[in-house]
Parts: sequence; C-alpha cells; structure tokens
Amino acid sequence: MPIRRIFLLLVLTMSACVAQQQKPSGVLTFIHVNDIYRVDAVEEGRRGGFSRIATLVRELEAAGNDVRILHGGDFLYPSLESQLWNGEQMVEAMNFLDDLAPLYAVPGNHEFDPRTPDELIKRLHESRFDWLGDNMRLDTGDPEADQRMRTAFTFRSGDKTVGVFALTIHPDHGGNVREHTRFLPGTYVENAERVIADLEGKGVDMIIGVTHLHIGDDIEVAKLKARHPNFMFVVGGHEHEPEYREGDPGNAAIMKGASNARTVWQIDVTFGDDGPSIAEKTIAVDETIPLDSEYQVIAEKWRARLLELMPFLPSRVGTAAVPLDAREVAVRNGDSNWGMFIADQMRMAFRDPPADLAFVNGGTLRIDDFIAEDITFEDIGRTFGFSSYLRHMTMDGRDFRKLLEAGYRGIGPSKGYFPQISGFRVCVDRNRPDGQRIVQMQLPADDGDWQEIDEDKAYSVIVPDFIYRGGDGYDFSKARDVSRPGSELIYLVLDAIINAQANGEEVGEPLDPGNPRFAIPGDGQDFCFN
Repeated sequence: MPIRRIFLLLVLTMSACVAQQQKPSGVLTFIHVNDIYRVDAVEEGRRGGFSRIATLVRELEAAGNDVRILHGGDFLYPSLESQLWNGEQMVEAMNFLDDLAPLYAVPGNHEFDPRTPDELIKRLHESRFDWLGDNMRLDTGDPEADQRMRTAFTFRSGDKTVGVFALTIHPDHGGNVREHTRFLPGTYVENAERVIADLEGKGVDMIIGVTHLHIGDDIEVAKLKARHPNFMFVVGGHEHEPEYREGDPGNAAIMKGASNARTVWQIDVTFGDDGPSIAEKTIAVDETIPLDSEYQVIAEKWRARLLELMPFLPSRVGTAAVPLDAREVAVRNGDSNWGMFIADQMRMAFRDPPADLAFVNGGTLRIDDFIAEDITFEDIGRTFGFSSYLRHMTMDGRDFRKLLEAGYRGIGPSKGYFPQISGFRVCVDRNRPDGQRIVQMQLPADDGDWQEIDEDKAYSVIVPDFIYRGGDGYDFSKARDVSRPGSELIYLVLDAIINAQANGEEVGEPLDPGNPRFAIPGDGQDFCFN
C-alpha cells in the first residue's frame, strides 16, 4: 500500500476516534455551587475552591456532556479580599468558569452589602456570566447595569429549551434593604408561579429554579411541581451545608451545596418520550480532584496582590493550644472552641466587671477553616469579614431567654443566626415549635453548680451592634441602658491573643463533651442537664 494512502488512512482513523470521543452524550449536566467567598480553596487548601470546579467541568465536557454551572448566590461579599476589591476578584474567577461552561447566578443578600450601588455597577459591567432575578429589580442609576439582571431566562441544550426562574431573599427575611433594589409584590411562590407560567407559554421543555432563600421557603416553592410537571428542581444558597429534598410528582427536588464549594451537586438531565428526568449526586470537593493549572494563575495573582498590600498576614500573633474549629459547620450548628473563645472575650469588652451574658451570631465568623498551631493575622482577618462593634445593655432573664429563641428557629442546618454563647448554657429541643425550643437556660451558681436563669433578675448583656439593631431576626426591644457601639470585636480578639502570647500562654481549649454550652435532649428525654 502506498505510503501516502497509509498516511491518509491513519488520519481518517484518528479523526474518527476524536469525533467519537467528543460526540455529545445527550446529557445536560448542571454543577451547582453556592455561598463562595474566596478565589482559593479552604481548610488549608484541601477542600473546595473554584479551581477544582474547573477541573470537574473540563472532565464532564471531555465526556461529551453539555455542562452548565449554577450559583445560588453570595459571592461578592463578605471576605478579607472584598474589603479591598469589592468582589472584583470573584467576578474574574466566575468569568473564568463561564468561559468553560455557561454560569448562571442569582444574587444573594451579601451582593448588596454596600449601601451605595457604585461597586455593584462595576461588577455587573465586568461580569460575562448571567445574573438572574425574578422577584427583584435593580435601580442603580445605570440602565445598562440594571439590564444585566435577566428575568424569565431560557437557554438551549441541543434541541431542548430550558427555562430558569431565580429568587432572592426579601429584606423581611434577612435580605438587605437598599435604595437601588426593588422587590416585586407577592410571595416567593407567587413570583415563581408567575414566571413558570411565562416560561410554559414559551414552550420550554423543562423548568428549574435557582434561589437564595431559607430552606423552608424553597420547600414551599418546590410544591409548584404539582401544578407544573416539568418543574424539575430547585438549587439554592443561603444555608451553608448540603441540603436535599427528594423530588416526587408533587414536589420538585431541592439541593444546596456546602459553602466555598466544599461539597457541590452534579445534576444530570436526560430527555425522553415522557419528558425530562434527573439523576443527582453530591461531590466532595477535596484533594482527590486536581487543581486546574489555568485557573491557578488567577488564584495566585490575587494572593500576590493581597500579600503586597498586607505583607504581615502570614505573621504569627499567637499559638493555638488545640486545633480551633472555625468551620461554618461548627460555628453555625453547635459548640465551636473558636466561637466560644470569641464570645468569652466579648464579656470583657467594656472592662470590669465582665458582663453576665454574651453571644455572637455564627454568621459573623467567616473563615470557614481550622486554626491550628500558629495563629496568624490572616486567621483573624478572615474570621471577621466585616466590622462588628459591640453594645452593652441590661435585660431581664425572661426577656433574654425569649429573644435567644431566634437563634434556634427554623429547619435545616448551618444557620448564620445560630449563636456562639458565653456565661450560660442552653438545652434546645428542635422538635418543639419555633419560639418554644429552649427547655433549659442555665448560669453558673455560686456553689460551682448550675442554676436556671432568674426570669426577674437584671443581667448585663453584650452583643454585636448588628444583632442589637435587629439583624438575623433578634429582637432587643426590651433591652435598657444600652451603650453606644464600641469595642470592635476583631481588635478585642486580636488583643486577647497577643496578650496570651506575651504571657507565654496558648489560646483555646478542647470541647468538653461532659460540659457543653449548647446541647440537644437525647431520645426520650425532655432535658439535657440534671
């Protein structure tokens, strides 16, 4: 056989193999992420991060899948970097992912942290990915920026059309009130059904929801499937640990991932004669997934810029006696030795005598990582993503107990309003109705034992100003003798660590299972403490 003919045959064979490898699988795959605040990974680089998401996307596309990325909101703020660049670094990272596979994002409440729209306008103009929002509108004063928020969104996958509706948390439920945002009338369900009807009128083959809501609201929205069979699933954010509600004929499936992409969802969609069907699974994003070399250029660039502005960040300010658990799964769900250390410092914020009671909402503590051995400036800076001034006040025991119920309300894990406490301990029965879940609240007694809080006694209390002003649903209307905001928490904690270091002391203690500050009754028990 002539050499030229052999060469041509080889070329044709190789082309056929490549074509076969790249042949579309017929599967539409969604990768869902939510509540990502950093361009790099967490837990000392071992978990999460956009870099590993890029690797997942490339692998799926190499298998022939049509990949789309869904983001359930909260990405511009808060973080150490966002205090410097107002989310510019996050938009660049998300643009990179959008270049790999189209990315659709609903804004979360933290996208509107700044009171003015100036930085948001810049980020909207810089974004190549799609911003989606169906229960709100932007009124920033820049019409082009406002139009970046798309409504009743659709896209094509092969010969199928997919409709997407998006819902952002309302100010009444924890969202930010800003003059440059306008929420539409109606409930989340009413707004969702309005858009679903619009999408059905366009003849879409499937409908999905992307939300930044409390899980209870997602559950209500998911019930719309009973009237709209092609509404397949809701993916969301706001909660920071994985959530799942299985779909059935009357309910769309619900999925949320872990913050900072520690756990994400892969949702494979196939279209048959009977309509769409889905297969969903979680992916633990860890060191088994390689970092993407191209994405790492972005991560390393922003790291270098951060250290150029703050070269002291890696410097040691103290030493941890034991690993301090500052992961969000810890500070938002139960006792955390890092959260307890911080709450303990709060009681001394206004000097002697220490306050009787103090607590900080877990959502104030943003590092989402362990702090072990050396405690650095960076550990402190990443813990506090925004300023947190404190207030001193007086409250009767009855009123304090009632207001703390707000910290244990709702369903599902990982709530930003969950309190890290000091000066008392609580027993909480989550099977009881909201507002009636604290079955014991005890303070140390003079004899070294514990006693129930005296409902008629006046106690001194210290909390962050954010909470005092009604943040995270706490009601301090019964507080009296309230101080002005003072003693910023980040510096209070830093001062305590530096003083410990100067005295040759280490910081933190292991959790004592026999003496918890937060406890839940065991099966068949009404109380936690004797």
